[in-house]
Amino acid sequence: MVIALSWMDMIQSMSPLAIGIGVVLIIMSMISFGVAIERIYTFSQARTQSKLYAPQVAKHLKEGRLKDAIAMSSSKKFRYSHLAKVVLAGLQEYQFQQEAGGNLSREDLVDTVRRAIQRASALTANDLKKGVAALATIGATAPFVGLLGTVVGIIVAFQGIAATGSGGLGAVSAGISEALVETALGLVVAIPAVWFYNYLTGRIEYFNVEMDNSSSELVDYFIKKTA
Repeated sequence: MVIALSWMDMIQSMSPLAIGIGVVLIIMSMISFGVAIERIYTFSQARTQSKLYAPQVAKHLKEGRLKDAIAMSSSKKFRYSHLAKVVLAGLQEYQFQQEAGGNLSREDLVDTVRRAIQRASALTANDLKKGVAALATIGATAPFVGLLGTVVGIIVAFQGIAATGSGGLGAVSAGISEALVETALGLVVAIPAVWFYNYLTGRIEYFNVEMDNSSSELVDYFIKKTA
């Protein structure tokens, strides 16, 4: 006798605990895709805006228009640009020191600006990582959550077999197939999360390199300006 179970039959035959584990996996999947979509959009905007920002701010600085460079860096037009956030911190610190009329030496002034840039870079890098850790957690734990659901399902299946006294191959296979749905669901959740995590991590590393390069160029600019 062949026993054919539809997906609905499998779900209806699951225990409440197994269904609860399945709901948890679905929620994890929704979080994973939500974070990935939001980060991909943010990174896309950051890349596009930074490409427009870099040559414009470089032109302002080359022509000595510091206030224009600050105004452009703080503009909402470049609110997603990671480069604008880093450069803005350095420009504002330099302007503050100049307007304060402090007696800082050339080396101290440059060092103060450098520290401001480093703080901004650290904060921006941390902001870029927002939500990415959740993808790593989901990718690492979803298979184990699915395995837990499978174990629970198999226990329930064997309990049912023991209670009814029917231990045929068909009954055992049906119970195990229902339980394995949780493992499959766990893998379906984990695989995209790992893909998204690796992709976004690569983008973050690229952005960090860009910020480091921009920081070095800005510091060199102030060294030349204060020479």
